[in-house]
Amino acid sequence: MTFPDIVPDLVEAMPALRGRLVANQPLAAVTWFRVGGAAQVFYSPADEDDLAYFLGHLPPDLPVTVIGLGSNLLVRDGGIPGVVIRLGRGFGETGLGPDHTIRAGAAVPDVKLARAAADAGLSGLAFYRGIPGSIGGALRMNAGAHGRETKDVLISARAVDRQGRLHALSLADMNYAYRHCGVPSDWIFTEALFRAEPGDPAEILKEMEAVAEYREANQPIRERTGGSTFKNPPGHSAWRLIDEAGCRGLRVGGAMVSAMHCNFLINDRGATAEDIERLGETVRARVRAVCGVSLEWEIVRLGNPLAGRPAGEALALAVPA
Repeated sequence: MTFPDIVPDLVEAMPALRGRLVANQPLAAVTWFRVGGAAQVFYSPADEDDLAYFLGHLPPDLPVTVIGLGSNLLVRDGGIPGVVIRLGRGFGETGLGPDHTIRAGAAVPDVKLARAAADAGLSGLAFYRGIPGSIGGALRMNAGAHGRETKDVLISARAVDRQGRLHALSLADMNYAYRHCGVPSDWIFTEALFRAEPGDPAEILKEMEAVAEYREANQPIRERTGGSTFKNPPGHSAWRLIDEAGCRGLRVGGAMVSAMHCNFLINDRGATAEDIERLGETVRARVRAVCGVSLEWEIVRLGNPLAGRPAGEALALAVPA
């Protein structure tokens, strides 16, 4: 699907813009599933000021979507209307602060933050080695692994709202819960400040290696996957429910439930985004029927299906009697 090209109008309305605008940019290449349609407009801001200028001059009725490294993301086959923003080089630096703190731009990969902290002899951030995303995504979903979450180490963050205004946020302002952030969904995080503790670099690296080895042994990280598909319901493990419902290895089109870890969906045979979403919704329906529990998507699904095609729960295949 090709969207109307509105880039010339945006360029004309924003003569001081320094970032890059592209019309009908394919998004499959920037998502880990390697599926999905195009962005009507793809914008890479030069820095925080450029992002604020862009949002402040953008028509208020034009939809805005933010994506990071694409690891926990499913873009539907019809693409994403409006503007898709992806932070890049201008948001990709880390730096040490006073009192054992470290600052990271929102585009910094989580693993890069963990390594920067280890190199500086700062402990407490090694768990980010096991999260395949960026700092912006970690802030948005209170990402965590191995018993720690972003809320345990965050001091403050910065964000730009839909009107282009800059906000400085404390940890309390984030209103964190399990895999949830209470900051308005249309605010775009630009950087964060984290607290750490002095540590032995060799021991920190050893901890990071243990995290990496665990992922290698227990998760299909070499496949085209989006990471953990569903949130763990209170009192349950999502993977265990999926296994109990008989969904290990379940296939829809080119998509399959991982045999290694049931809470991972894999694109292993040229799947479409619809294949993957249909598989996920079928898993949800079977878990609900067998276990009486409703799984909630952790993977973020964005955009439109192809014209005339369903999305969401309407995709689920019938549950066997």
